[in-house]
Amino acid sequence: MKIFDIFRLSLSHVKKSKMRSWLTIIGIVIGVAAVVAIISIGQGMQASVQARLGSLGADLITVTPGFSRAGGGGFEGGRGGGSATINLTDRDVNAIKQVPGVLYVDGMVSGSSDIRVGTEKTSLSVTGVDTTVWRSFVTTQLESGRYLQPGDSNVVVVGNSLAHGTFLQDLTLNKPVTIGGKSFKIVGILVSSGGGFGGGGTDNGVIMPADYAREVITTNVSRNQFTSIQVKISDPSMASQLTQAITNKLLPERHVNPRTQDFTVTAFATIQQQITSVVQTISLFLAAIAAVSLLVGAVGIANTMFMSVMERTRQIGLLKALGATDNEVMEVFLIESGLFGFVGGLIGIISGVLISVIISEVGLRALGPGGTMSAVVTPQLLIFALAFSIFVGVISGVAPARSAAKMNPVDALRFEQ
Repeated sequence: MKIFDIFRLSLSHVKKSKMRSWLTIIGIVIGVAAVVAIISIGQGMQASVQARLGSLGADLITVTPGFSRAGGGGFEGGRGGGSATINLTDRDVNAIKQVPGVLYVDGMVSGSSDIRVGTEKTSLSVTGVDTTVWRSFVTTQLESGRYLQPGDSNVVVVGNSLAHGTFLQDLTLNKPVTIGGKSFKIVGILVSSGGGFGGGGTDNGVIMPADYAREVITTNVSRNQFTSIQVKISDPSMASQLTQAITNKLLPERHVNPRTQDFTVTAFATIQQQITSVVQTISLFLAAIAAVSLLVGAVGIANTMFMSVMERTRQIGLLKALGATDNEVMEVFLIESGLFGFVGGLIGIISGVLISVIISEVGLRALGPGGTMSAVVTPQLLIFALAFSIFVGVISGVAPARSAAKMNPVDALRFEQ
C-alpha cells in the first residue's frame, strides 16, 4: 500500500469513532497545554526578573560592614566577634580605588529619618552619596529636575512614590521640605523604579550629599565613615575576579584575615545569576510535573489503540490476506496514534498560549503600574511541544501496532466480535 492510502485508512477510522477519539485527544491536550503554559510563564518570569534586576547593574559591586559565615547564624564582626555595625571608612574607599579594573567608588551613608511638609510628617529612607561620582552609578531616569551635582548643599532628589503618593499635595521642584530638622530644597524627582538599587535609593526615599545625610539620619555615622561602598567596574565579566581582588585589598587595610573578616563584598551580577538560576529550576520542576499529565494521555492513546486493534481484527486479517506486510499494518496504527498526538498537541499549544496570556495579564494587574511580567512564547517551544506530543502518540501506539502486525491472517478472518 502507498503511504497516502495508509494515511487515509487511519484517518477514516479516527473520524468513525469521533467520541472516543476526542476523549483520547483531551488527555494529550491537557498535558501539552500545561507544559506550554508553565514554560512560557517561566520564561516570562525570567525576563521579568532580568528586567527588574537590570537596574542593579552587572557592573556594580557593593561592600557592606559585617560578614556572614556559613552556618554561623548571622553576621559576625572582626577580631573576636565584635559588633557587626563596624562602619567602613574613607581609607577603605581609597584602597578600593587602587584596585585595577575599578572605575568609580561611591561611599554611601544610608539610614532613616523623618520628613515634614507643612503640617504633614512621615518617616523615610535617606541615602547619602558622593555627588562627584553618583551620576556614574544612577540608572533611574528623572521625571523632572536634575541629578545631584558636585558642590550641592541642602538639596535632595526624591523618589517617585514619596513625591506623588505620600502627602496630600504632590512634592514639586524647588519645594522646601524639612528632613531630620534641617531644611532642604527638591531639585529632582525620579521616575518609578520599583524600589530597585539603580537609583541609589528607593521610591519612598531621598538622595542627598553624604555629609548632609550624616546629619539627618538616626544612625550615628562619623564624618569619615560610610554604611556601604558602591563600586563601578570597567568589565562586568570580571565581576567575580574583582570581588575577590577588592576583598584581598581590604583585608590588610582593615587589619583582618579571612577568619576575622568584618566586611562583605557582593557583585550584583552574582545575585542576578543566582536568582535567575532559581527561577529556571522552579520553572523546569513545574514543567516536569505538568509533563506527567502527558503520560496519562499516552496511556489513554495506548488503551484506545488496543481497543481499535480488537475491533478491527477482521480488517487486519483482510489487509494481510490481500498482501499487506507486517510493516504496513504497523504503519496504519502508528499513523492513527500519531494523529491523536498531532491534533492533541495542536489544540494543546493553542490552549497553553491562551492560558499563559491570561495568567500573565492577571500577573501584570497584580504587579500594578510598571509591572513587567508577561508570558514569553517562542517558536522553539511551540515546535518542541508539537513534536513531543506526536512522539508520545506514536510511542503509545507501538505496542498495539506490533500486536496487530503479528496477527495470523487466517485466525484474524475467523475472529468473531
